[in-house]
Amino acid sequence: MAALHITDIESAINWWRERSPSPDGITACPEVRALAEVYALMVWRHEHDWDEDGLPDAAREAWLAWYASTPDAPCIAICSTVQGDAVCKGCGRSVEEVQHWPVMTPGEKRAVWRRITLQGTAWRFNRYAERSGS
Repeated sequence: MAALHITDIESAINWWRERSPSPDGITACPEVRALAEVYALMVWRHEHDWDEDGLPDAAREAWLAWYASTPDAPCIAICSTVQGDAVCKGCGRSVEEVQHWPVMTPGEKRAVWRRITLQGTAWRFNRYAERSGS
């Protein structure tokens, strides 16, 4: 399984905070608390990644709910891997990532999303950003 990056945990926390705001400005919903425990341990240990399989059940359920709200595939329907490119010019994924996407875990998919977003070289991030819904 893949490692979840701390920025994904933070995004999930913020998504839940927006979805289920604190009624008193202090109390957090159970999903935020579950994710915050993981986040706090990552910060305390100076770790950037958390094993996808190692998430406590409540944190995993909260993270998966956030994950379900994100776009699944980075595809913008301009695939150059079918023309022999090792890396798609449209989305930035490798041939293997495109082929195995349907069976990848959520953590594996998020790792690919993180890499291609940080690289920012795929057309989805420049020429065709408006088409991809970015």
